[in-house]
Amino acid sequence: MSWLEKYTDHTYALLRIVAGLLIAFHGIQKLFGVLGGSQLPVGSQLWIGGLLELVGGLAILVGFRTRLAGFILSGMMAVAYLQFHWKFQFGAAFWPAVNKGELAVVYCFLFLFLATRGGVMWCLEKKA
Repeated sequence: MSWLEKYTDHTYALLRIVAGLLIAFHGIQKLFGVLGGSQLPVGSQLWIGGLLELVGGLAILVGFRTRLAGFILSGMMAVAYLQFHWKFQFGAAFWPAVNKGELAVVYCFLFLFLATRGGVMWCLEKKA
């Protein structure tokens, strides 16, 4: 289906925008305790994670410093998986389907992909 190739940059931009919006939503939940979330203590590790999600998600959404935001959020999601899902246990607990860490793993690699490509189009970044 080579006819779809001409839409590669468009679908990548949509992926970037939706991913930024969704992760920013998680940040809003953690920081303000709204939309099904609970407000976390200011300065706690989870609160800092929420702040990174909100600021990084908005940066990715609008395509501002996409590579930097993607890199930071990718690392944050790797930590989230290791610390809260895998919990450094060996055996069956490693597998995302068992420890409910699928979303953290997907976000980790999605943000790593965004870090490698940058904003591309529909973004505030200038093309290199």
